[in-house]
Amino acid sequence: MKQRASVLSASQTITLEEREVPTPAPHEVLVEIKSVGICGSDIHYFEHGRIGSFIVDGPLILGHEASGQIVAVGDAVTDIAPGTRVALEPGVPCKECVQCTAGRYNLCPDVIFFATPPVDGTFTQFVALDRAFVHPVPDHVSYDAAALMEPLSVGIWANRKAETGEGSRVLIAGAGPIGIVCALVARSLGAATIVITDTNAARRQTAADMGFTALDPITDDLSAHGLFDAFVECSGAPQAIMQGIRAVAPAGRVVLVGMSPSGTIEVPLDVIQGRELWLTGTFRYAHTYPTAVELVSSGAIDLDALVSVTFTLDGVADALSYYTKDPTAMKVVVRVSE
Repeated sequence: MKQRASVLSASQTITLEEREVPTPAPHEVLVEIKSVGICGSDIHYFEHGRIGSFIVDGPLILGHEASGQIVAVGDAVTDIAPGTRVALEPGVPCKECVQCTAGRYNLCPDVIFFATPPVDGTFTQFVALDRAFVHPVPDHVSYDAAALMEPLSVGIWANRKAETGEGSRVLIAGAGPIGIVCALVARSLGAATIVITDTNAARRQTAADMGFTALDPITDDLSAHGLFDAFVECSGAPQAIMQGIRAVAPAGRVVLVGMSPSGTIEVPLDVIQGRELWLTGTFRYAHTYPTAVELVSSGAIDLDALVSVTFTLDGVADALSYYTKDPTAMKVVVRVSE
């Protein structure tokens, strides 16, 4: 049986091809893909053909923020049935290494992650995935929202690292999609103060429209808001990292989510040491999808409100290029089934 797939065949070139529909292994389910969000990593592979040591050296299907409907199950799968609407957790770890057995499966060195060369992603009609990483969603949750539970998981993981809770004061750098979901999660956890900084006026306005305090890190006085319990960095900008660390209260936490283009940055060691700050990076997430499903299904977080524009499977190239036309767009979604 054949299916259609949008394939990155060369730099900035997407071709529509026919591929075989996979047969699910005993522990897998076959999912008909419905919606796929565009991630910055997809754009980077599309434009540059690599991210760090991950190099696109052959045809690759992009896309990893995905949702769909189960159409078949493997012989060993007994707890979920065809017809179930699901959000897809895109990385399947080995389940046996030191990191996996310690519960840190996001750090598994042998994880198989959608759209990370040479593993194909979800800009295709059907994928097979390990049952453990397919998460049912209620019927009232849209397929777009189910797909965006992947970036929401990034926000959940960042807030867990930040130890955000009732009454927390949280500073977030970057009002792009990840910064916004971090703010939404912080609010759902009861944070008393949430301040978002961004140099882009349109994105600051988006954050303000969602009820957050949005500041220009260059012209606005951040110190007027006092010190924060946690700083969640989602921009990757060295200046933002330096400024944010200096705004954290003693014994506070610094969580680095954004990737710096240079790979190395300067940090104020005098502040980190003098205030005994906790500083950590993040790499994807672990054990977050059940929380994501609950936040969205309960109405605590509205992911549909983040969708700026949608495309079909025929329009993946346009979807990947859309942010160059409208850099203020929040989330671009490909509706595969359409």
